[in-house]
Amino acid sequence: MTDSLTELRDRTRAFAVERDWEQFHTPKNLAMALSVEVAELAEHFQWLRTGAPEELGERAREGIRHELADVLLYLVQLADKTGVDLREAALEKMALNAAKYPAEQVKGDARKYDAYED
Repeated sequence: MTDSLTELRDRTRAFAVERDWEQFHTPKNLAMALSVEVAELAEHFQWLRTGAPEELGERAREGIRHELADVLLYLVQLADKTGVDLREAALEKMALNAAKYPAEQVKGDARKYDAYED
């Protein structure tokens, strides 16, 4: 997975350099672009009952695939600009979530961690 993210990072860097766009790829701009792409992804699910695959036509699935790609590419670029190793950050966050949400305590319950009594 790291190699895949590294390759994406390198390719997005090259793409931006070829177009002289790296000057615009500040952390602020990338974070804003990322939030826009997430909103565009959410639009494909808006007003569906659940968003399950059987509710999605081919055009919607293609749109979702493209928006997910945009989200990933902006996320990789933002991580690059801020010096974050996404794989390491994800593993760290999963460990924090495991401590916050012990399986034996939360299994089958979607409440937030602070909704549980000690």
